[in-house]
Amino acid sequence: MHPTAKHEDADLATAPPPADEPPRHPFLVTLGERVRTLRSRRGMTRKAVAVAADVSERHLANLEYGTGNASVLVLLQVAQALQCSLTELLGDVTTSSPEWLLIRELLENRNEADLRRARVAIGSLLGGGAAAGGDAGRSARIALIGLRGAGKSTLGQRLADDLGYAFIELSREIEKFAGCSINEIHALYGTPAYRRYERRALEEAIQIYPEVVIATPGGLVSDAANFNLLLSHCTTIWLQADPADHMGRVAAQGDMRPMAASREAMEDLKRILAGRSAFYSKADLHFNTSAYRLDDAFDALRTQVREVLGIS
Repeated sequence: MHPTAKHEDADLATAPPPADEPPRHPFLVTLGERVRTLRSRRGMTRKAVAVAADVSERHLANLEYGTGNASVLVLLQVAQALQCSLTELLGDVTTSSPEWLLIRELLENRNEADLRRARVAIGSLLGGGAAAGGDAGRSARIALIGLRGAGKSTLGQRLADDLGYAFIELSREIEKFAGCSINEIHALYGTPAYRRYERRALEEAIQIYPEVVIATPGGLVSDAANFNLLLSHCTTIWLQADPADHMGRVAAQGDMRPMAASREAMEDLKRILAGRSAFYSKADLHFNTSAYRLDDAFDALRTQVREVLGIS
């Protein structure tokens, strides 16, 4: 996740329009909402996207608010900064071939359960291994997903020790591959390079360890390819927590960045969580750590995991 920063116009995108302002065009409003959602899902501040897209932060704020009548070139720059296609930014990723259009028609208006079955079937057909039996070692690889501060490292290490499994903190493996810190990877090489290191680290963990507990970075779900790889080869557990607990735990670890602008930081965290929750919810198990003290949380999580693994 990019460090949280103060925003000069943090609430522009959600503030009600002035009474004398002319109605905003519905397309521009929808476009702004989509930009905001993609930015939150990737955990990027508005300033970070503006820098990456080489546009002013004010211009990007206007775009998110629905008043920015942006040129196609600016939209292309924003799409590149958000690591998505222009068609995805505009709301349609299924226009590239007749087969895409036929697949889209089959999936249109299906509920989440039907779409999940379709995804698993396609993954199995194309070698993704997501279907039962597709990867015989999937159940013994436990991957913890969720925002920073959910307890992935603390509970993951204890769970690995209890099961006699290896424990991997994927962020540390990414740093080993890159030879520098996560923040330096983003600053020096950008998000595309970070995602490549993330995939290499994940692929190596899957290949080397038949029995492992993996604590994943909070933003891994933002990359569809890496998240598909994780879902295909690991039993995934979404460690949830209340926003206040996320913030408090990170601060307790000695990282005061989230508290630099507490109101803006909390709103950013809530937006990121809202943008990623639909992806986190694809996990095999959901476990809310806010409902327990640490020891009780571990005992409850241990029980659920052992049930899934079929061991007492």
